[in-house]
Amino acid sequence: MSSHSAFAEAADALAVSVLGALDGTGGAVQLARYADDAPDTLAALAAVRVLGADVFSPHLLAGHPFPAQDTAVVAKAFDAFPASDAPEEAAVALRDHATAALLARISGDDALGGLAPVPADDAAPDDTADWSAWSVRMAQLAPLATLGLDGPVHEAARRGALSLSRGVSRSILRRDFPTAVRLVRWLAWLRYDGAELPLDPDVAAEHVWLVGGAGPRAALDLAMARHFLELPPGTAPKEAARP
Repeated sequence: MSSHSAFAEAADALAVSVLGALDGTGGAVQLARYADDAPDTLAALAAVRVLGADVFSPHLLAGHPFPAQDTAVVAKAFDAFPASDAPEEAAVALRDHATAALLARISGDDALGGLAPVPADDAAPDDTADWSAWSVRMAQLAPLATLGLDGPVHEAARRGALSLSRGVSRSILRRDFPTAVRLVRWLAWLRYDGAELPLDPDVAAEHVWLVGGAGPRAALDLAMARHFLELPPGTAPKEAARP
């Protein structure tokens, strides 16, 4: 099996564990045990990096503990796969920095925020004139649509609710359901944040769930969207880490 295949399988397996912790069908994720028990430690660390900020979801959304040994695993994953600062990988850099910002906030160790450099000022997708391309970039940043984060990408989402809605509709028509569910996740977060939306995210989420046939990582995106849709609109706390 190639390393790429091993990393992809490990990421799917970790997504299943995170999803189980979120919906109550599984126990706590326990990243330290996951890494220790994995047949391929490097693949397990790659999975932690691939899921990024979503590894914190059971802690942020379901109140599961995030112990020091799990913090160490995320830091070790950054050591094994250093954060990107390449200009052509702006989405990766933004996801990396968001993961590091949450790790620092959850652990109480501000130094961990330095595991990923602050992205360039122009890294956030801010120009919605080409709403199709913009929505694709926002789909790549779906892990930032979570509790505990707020920053330039979130401000772009607030300004681009119409473009996100168009992106959802376009993705569904093209049967690109992984992209659709990532954009639905943004719409669900926006409604929780208090935004008025031109597209009902409940209807969109239900449609994608019925016809999407999504894999584990898309199922996790959908679970995140549903979490926000179950919360009263406009009740997002105003203090959050700025990735």
